[in-house]
Amino acid sequence: MKHESPKTAHTSEVVVDVRACTKIYHQGEASIHAVDNVSLSVRRGEFTVLVGPSGSGKTTLLNLIGALDAPDKGTLAIEGRDLGALSRSQLALLRRDRIGFVFQAYNLIPVLSAAENTEFVLALQGQPPTKRRARALDVLKAVGLEGYQARRPNQLSGGQQQRVAIARAIAPSPAIVLADEPTANVDSETGERLLDLMEALNRNEHATFLFSTHDPRVVARAKRIITMKDGRVVADTTVPPDAHQGPPAPC
Repeated sequence: MKHESPKTAHTSEVVVDVRACTKIYHQGEASIHAVDNVSLSVRRGEFTVLVGPSGSGKTTLLNLIGALDAPDKGTLAIEGRDLGALSRSQLALLRRDRIGFVFQAYNLIPVLSAAENTEFVLALQGQPPTKRRARALDVLKAVGLEGYQARRPNQLSGGQQQRVAIARAIAPSPAIVLADEPTANVDSETGERLLDLMEALNRNEHATFLFSTHDPRVVARAKRIITMKDGRVVADTTVPPDAHQGPPAPC
């Protein structure tokens, strides 16, 4: 089954629309096309991975989609909003409200509890304390951390910290969650449980995930695999639904 191109995808379901994007880095006299004329779309509810060797452009593309960097050429839109037309403050609000980030380094705030880390973005949005705490507790329960809300990061295992990071990413109900090597710093069993969790969130909360990864376990769970090489997309494959078995419930 072929995935629809950005030109033919139904725009009401398109979360990310990348059109002919190029990002060039300069090292001395050399110019490196980290992303080279890439076009793709990500639709709501997808569970997609970017794969390819180191230096293929995966992380750069993820940073462009996350509005952490800007393309030198081309256009990129989130839910129909052209990022190139937004001011710096508008981009900051877009990142806060519509994009969730999960990094391999967790990036939790050490002095905050699991609940406070989870509700941090909700607090930035100005949501009332009672409402944001209720949402944080609901999301922590969804990621298997009920009863851990008062613990700080140094009181949690690596896998538990990554669960808090995932909870923080999905708490504001973003349009898309971007995950850069989310299983890189955990053991195999914990990695499988995290993937079970993210599959369950994809299925139950209709969360849209886009991963950058070298981990074959993540690739094995993907519904769509985008392969990059030398800054270009060289393959874009949709995995048939019957190729996956349903994941176990998160624990």
